[in-house]
Amino acid sequence: MLRLRVITAVLLLLVLLPAMVYPGPWPFALVTGALMAAAGWEWCRLNGAGPRAARVGGAALAVGLVVLWWRWGHAPWPAAVWWGITALWAVVLVLALRQGVEAWGRWPRMVRLVFGALVLGAAWWALVSLHARGLGALLSAFLLVWVADIAAYFGGKALGRHKLAPRISPGKSWEGALSGALAVLVLAQLWTAVERAWLPGADGLYPRLWAQGVPLALSALLLLTAASVAGDLFESLVKRSAGVKDSSGLLPGHGGVLDRIDALLPVLPAVMALHTWLA
Repeated sequence: MLRLRVITAVLLLLVLLPAMVYPGPWPFALVTGALMAAAGWEWCRLNGAGPRAARVGGAALAVGLVVLWWRWGHAPWPAAVWWGITALWAVVLVLALRQGVEAWGRWPRMVRLVFGALVLGAAWWALVSLHARGLGALLSAFLLVWVADIAAYFGGKALGRHKLAPRISPGKSWEGALSGALAVLVLAQLWTAVERAWLPGADGLYPRLWAQGVPLALSALLLLTAASVAGDLFESLVKRSAGVKDSSGLLPGHGGVLDRIDALLPVLPAVMALHTWLA
């Protein structure tokens, strides 16, 4: 299984890295748009759409996003739009996680499908917007989620005693979540030191936050980490409601696309909200 996971990850990187470093926006937009098509297909399947409807939904999402980007991608969204999407995520996460697995299937199917299309589209738009700002802006968002996830895994393995959400994801613990938050704070300090010393103008999120003062920076970083954890839990809830372990088998050894981007979905719009607000 580990070998399969590594092979899949390497193949994904071989596709993503050239698109990320290409100076224009379109290769990255098209590659990530294809991933969003797959994620949209998975979301439709998890929420009761039939095979044909799920395929049409995923393809329509990707085509619609690419057309919208071609038409209006040059015009940045105001901070209020990103804050509105972030607020919507906060409301849905609190409601869904508090109500539990059984309640999710009682939400109207159309509401679930529309919400999925909206948040997948917003995450993709944030993704290509961050890429347009530069690799520093994009990688600082990615690293926050990756570092939080890795630290939470190892911290939970070593110290986990108190379950975070036992009916949704029994493996997650409060100790793991705290480990992830501490690791993100360390990451933010290290990134800021490196950017200021050797990479001025890299446009990472963390120096912008620290420049606003320690209280605001700490609050933002902890909330972003919480959003990452909640996004992961939310996808687990949706999968449990559908009675499946993985969102699909598209990525051998990893599950589906949603399994890889679940924590990013609420974080990316929030990061764009902060970037736009701090500009």
